[in-house]
Amino acid sequence: MIKSPAFIMAGAVATAIAFAASPVQAGKSNDTLTWATDREVSVVDPYYNRTRELVVMGHLGWDGLMFRDLKTGEYKPLLATKWEWKDNVTLIVELRTDVKFHDGSTFDADDVVYTVNHVTNKANGVVSYSNVKYMKSAEKLGSHKVQINLHKPFPATIAYLAGAVFMMSDGHYDKASTKADGKKDYGSVKPNGTGPYKFAEVKSGDYVLWQRNDAYFDGAKGKPSIGKVKFRTIKESNTQIAELLTGGLDWIWDVPKDQAERLKEQGQVTVENAKTMRVSYIAFDVDGSSPSKQFKDKKVRMAVAHAINRKAIAENLVGPASVVIHSPCHPDQFGCISDVPKWDYDPAKAKKLLAEAGFPNGFETEIGAYRQREFTEAVIGDLARVGIKAKLNFMQYRALRGLAWKGETAMHHMTWGSNSIPDASAITGVFFAGGKDDPADDPEVNKLIQDAGTTTDPAQREALYKKAMTKISGELYWLPMFTYAKYYAFAKDLDFKTTPDEIPRFYSAKWK
Repeated sequence: MIKSPAFIMAGAVATAIAFAASPVQAGKSNDTLTWATDREVSVVDPYYNRTRELVVMGHLGWDGLMFRDLKTGEYKPLLATKWEWKDNVTLIVELRTDVKFHDGSTFDADDVVYTVNHVTNKANGVVSYSNVKYMKSAEKLGSHKVQINLHKPFPATIAYLAGAVFMMSDGHYDKASTKADGKKDYGSVKPNGTGPYKFAEVKSGDYVLWQRNDAYFDGAKGKPSIGKVKFRTIKESNTQIAELLTGGLDWIWDVPKDQAERLKEQGQVTVENAKTMRVSYIAFDVDGSSPSKQFKDKKVRMAVAHAINRKAIAENLVGPASVVIHSPCHPDQFGCISDVPKWDYDPAKAKKLLAEAGFPNGFETEIGAYRQREFTEAVIGDLARVGIKAKLNFMQYRALRGLAWKGETAMHHMTWGSNSIPDASAITGVFFAGGKDDPADDPEVNKLIQDAGTTTDPAQREALYKKAMTKISGELYWLPMFTYAKYYAFAKDLDFKTTPDEIPRFYSAKWK
C-alpha cells in the first residue's frame, strides 16, 4: 500500500514521541527561546505586516503608551506616566523620561508625534490602518508631553494605544528605500523600538532573531529574563512537534487537537488549551463579483449556514475552550451582542433551500483558506453532504487577503484576532464599515458601525451594535463560526503562562 505524505509524517511524529524519552532542552542550554509557526516572515514591522506573528513581535520589540493588565482589565502606564482627556477628542499624555530606543537615542515627545503623524497618513500605506485611523494628529506640548487629536470621539482609544500603537523613533521611516514603482518600502527599515527585546537578525521566510534589551526600563512589562527569542518558520505541524520533542523548538501553538492530546498523555512537554480573542468566519461573495454567482442568493447562503456543523468542529477539532458564535465579534469584546439571528445545523433544511434556489443537485464552487486546513476540510465535508462540492484553495494569508480584497473569492474561511483589542470596533470596524475588507458594503450597516465606534455612551453603543449585528447575521454577509482555542505545547523547563488575548508574553517567560 502506498502511504500518503501526511501518513508518513504522522508516523514520524509517533516515532519521535515514542523514542524521545528525554528530549534535548537546547533552549535553556543556550538561553534562547525558540518558537515556530507555519507563517513566513520577511517584514519585521507591526505597521507593515499584520499577521499574528508580528503582533507578538510588536510587543517584544516595541512599546505602546499604555499597558493592559490582563488580570484586572486595567490600563496602566508604560511609555506614558499619565494621561487625561481634555475633551472627548483630545488626549493629553505625559511621557517617561528614562527610556531609550535600541539604537541608544532617547525617547521623547518628538517620537510620539512622528509615529502618530506617520501612521495616520493614509498615503504611507500602513496595513493595519484600522488600528490608527481614529487619530487625526499629534502635537508636542513639551519635551515629554503630547496631545493626541482624534477625528471623532472614539471610546476604544486607550485600548488601541495600549495594544496596537507602537512607538517608533523620530524619522524612523525616513530611512526607507525606494521600490521600483517609486513608492517607499517602509517595511524594509531595520527595526528600532524601546521594547524588552531588540532586533538582531532576519532571514526572510526562515527566522527572526531577537536579543534581550539589557537596558530596558523598569515598567509594567517587567524586565526580560531569557537572553534570546528566535522565531522560526516551519511549515508542517508534524515537523514542529518532532522538533519540540528533540530540542529544536521550545514552544509551539496551533497543535492539532488529536496530537496535543497524545502529547499530553505522553508527558514530555507541557500542553495547554486556552481561549483566544480570535474568531473563525466564512465570508460570502454577496455581490457576485467572483466567478461563482450563487452566493448572491440569500437562500444559498442560508443553505451553507445550515449545512455546517460548527459545534462539532469546535468540540472535535478546535478544543474545549472553543465556543460557537453567532455574531461577527468575540464574546469577550465590549459591544458583542449575542441576541442576533442564529443558524442551526440542519442538513435537511439546507437541501430544501438549495432546491428552492434552483440547485436541487447542488453546485461546484471554491473556498479559500489559509490556516488549520483540517477545519476547512471539515466544512467542505459538511457542504458535500448537502450537494455543494467546494474545492479548497489553500494559500498564504497575504495572497488570500488579496483575492478577498479584489472580490475574487466565492467564499473564504478566514480568522481575525482583533489585534487582541477587547472592543467590537476592532473587528466590525474593519469588516463592516466600508472598504476592502467589507464583503457587503451595506450603507445601513456601515453607518451603524461607524456610529457605534464613535459614540461615547456605552448603552447607545450596544444598541447600535445590536442593530448592525442583527442585519449582518440575518443577511449572512458573514457566517460567524467559532472562537479559536489554541493548543500550546512547550518545553517542561520553560516557565510560560498562556493568556486569553493570543499574545504570548515571551518577555515574561523564564527558565525553570
